[in-house]
Amino acid sequence: MILKDKKVVIMGVRNKWSIAWGAVQSACNQGAEVICTCSEDSLEKVKELVKDMPKVSVYVCNNVSIDEDIDNCLEEIKKNHGKVDGILHAIAHANTEDLRNDFILTSREGYAHAQDVSSYSLVAITRMAKEKEMLNEGASIVAYTYYGSEKAIEGYNVMGVAKAALEASIRYLAKDLGKEGYRINGISAGPIKTLSAKGIKDFGSILDIVEERAPLHRNVTIQEVGDATAFLFSNLSSAITGEIIHVDNGFSVVGV
Repeated sequence: MILKDKKVVIMGVRNKWSIAWGAVQSACNQGAEVICTCSEDSLEKVKELVKDMPKVSVYVCNNVSIDEDIDNCLEEIKKNHGKVDGILHAIAHANTEDLRNDFILTSREGYAHAQDVSSYSLVAITRMAKEKEMLNEGASIVAYTYYGSEKAIEGYNVMGVAKAALEASIRYLAKDLGKEGYRINGISAGPIKTLSAKGIKDFGSILDIVEERAPLHRNVTIQEVGDATAFLFSNLSSAITGEIIHVDNGFSVVGV
């Protein structure tokens, strides 16, 4: 088990379809103690999911666009669990109208909201965790992104711009965190049918295209993304930082 005796925080669990839930399962299977965070709205669902998992606990982090909410959540985790070995950022949100309409119609408020929740929150969480001295030596931070940060994907719109900012943030954070031996990487997962994905116009056709064109001719699962996350949390990836690793059955390497 590659995460034996490690403690990891998984931020952004919503339900059993969440990509973050795949990360919870993989981390548990690899021997980690797992600390989940979710919104107040998702709390009962997440508690039900983990009720038979003795090494998993749940905390509320209601609004990552409010520093006080992040601070309170991390402070409570540190108080009850001490230092941790990894943090997963699986948090993103954009207004529905900014996903359904053409990108050129994105409002200033909608643009700022997507950036704040989906990108800046990674910077804030990382900074606060470091300031609270809650990261163990060699700790690893992971964030989830998507190919829409690199190419214009129909319906992804402002979220693609936010994910591009997230990926750039990972590179700059890697430079800062490396001074103290911490690592940070991103996983660009292939499209997965999650609750959030329902907001993307014609999402089903994206899944069909990936299955047709990806070298492995199938869509990725939350378990496969979770396994890649466990690897990045583990000492097996100790020389990897600042990278965006595609877990998409090869779709991102295909031209036409």
